[in-house]
Amino acid sequence: MSKRLLTLMSMIAALSGCAMGPDYVRPAAPVPADWGAATRGESASAAPGATSSVTPGTAAVPQDWRKFFPDPRLQALIGLALEHNRDLRIATARIAEARALYGIQGAERWPNVDLSAGRSASLTPTDLSPTGRQLNTQRYDVNASVVSYELDFWGRVRRLNEAALASYLSSEAAQRAFRLSLIADVANAYFSQLELDQRVHLAQAVVDNRSAARKLMQQRRSVGIASDLDFLQADSAFETARADLASLERSRAAAANQLQLLVGKQSAELISGLPPGRSLDQQGLTFHPPSGLSSEILLRRPDVLSAEQKLVAANANIGAARAAFLPRITLTGALGTASRSLTGLFESGSGAWSFQPVLRLPLFDAGRTQANVDLTEARQHIAVAEYEKTIQQSFREVADLLAANAQLTEQQTAQERSQQIQTERLRLTEARYQAGVAAYLEVLDVRRDLDVAQQNVLQTRRLLLSTLAQLYKALGG
Repeated sequence: MSKRLLTLMSMIAALSGCAMGPDYVRPAAPVPADWGAATRGESASAAPGATSSVTPGTAAVPQDWRKFFPDPRLQALIGLALEHNRDLRIATARIAEARALYGIQGAERWPNVDLSAGRSASLTPTDLSPTGRQLNTQRYDVNASVVSYELDFWGRVRRLNEAALASYLSSEAAQRAFRLSLIADVANAYFSQLELDQRVHLAQAVVDNRSAARKLMQQRRSVGIASDLDFLQADSAFETARADLASLERSRAAAANQLQLLVGKQSAELISGLPPGRSLDQQGLTFHPPSGLSSEILLRRPDVLSAEQKLVAANANIGAARAAFLPRITLTGALGTASRSLTGLFESGSGAWSFQPVLRLPLFDAGRTQANVDLTEARQHIAVAEYEKTIQQSFREVADLLAANAQLTEQQTAQERSQQIQTERLRLTEARYQAGVAAYLEVLDVRRDLDVAQQNVLQTRRLLLSTLAQLYKALGG
């Protein structure tokens, strides 16, 4: 008898260790092994003779955003955003929601034990009593009971628990992905505000210069040195400069509002207590992409991890759905004491127990169980496609940013040189005008070209910084 009991217990243990498939296998990434084509444009961004210090699968940028963004004011703004941004709070709350759901599902693997105590009383009329007399009965019970505990022979409950864990991990990775996006968005908004601050400063200087030139031209016209055409040209240039300044100030206000929204604090709170910041050309952001940067680095991106955990959950749900074809054994039992009187509950001979195992085997459900398997398999196919799509989009995003990093560096160098040329050209043109060789219209044209060159330098510098901020996010922070 003992051998049979031991054999039965061994079989139960072996079956309890089973879990319906399929086992999870990570799909192959549908992208090239590296960004060799993109990073070979590094001639403009990497230092001569620079060698890669990044091996496949490791971080290409510092994971601590404070090391990547050295501007003290930007660091303070990012810290405020991580504390006050409402969308980040929502994403964090979703983690707590997924964690609670995982806890609820995990509890299904253990029996629920309840302690109950009760009293029941009844009065049976004489004509219904088997004794022919009015029957008054009462009963007292105290029980510890297990209600409908499933023996997880086929791993159905375990698969559901695995799916809940994967959903929790997916929510956690999604929150980290949003956190990275928020850091990059705050940096981009800050760079945009710096750019517009400097462009407004340049535009104001242009307005002041054009106003002085207009006043001077009016005086020269009054004494007959300048013509009406010269004055009208100066007047038109002044009004154009005023319009450009108003447009830039409107854009600067919108950029400030965007930064406030991301940070989650109003203007007065935003300005007070912040450390001084740096100008665009003093940000100190650097990134030299290594040659042949491995695409394996994408596997550490939070959005890719989130998509993979969704795939793990979908895979586990297939196993749970397939297990529904097999028998399910549930146990219901109670152990306690019962008596006709309250004082007799714990006397000798008052013990009571009940045990009710139930075996359920599906025979006919009009195809519901099979349809549920088909549904989980279809969702798993969707999850695979979404995972592969996420990797492909991530690869393209990094490739675009690597190319932009290289080309914007070249563009910035060329535009800074163009600005120097326009500055020298203006000096020579003004000397020609003072000597009476050139017309004032020529001076206005050269000044306009210099204004455009200065604005272009600031725009390109900001675009380069924004590209580096997006690379920080794209490479997984």
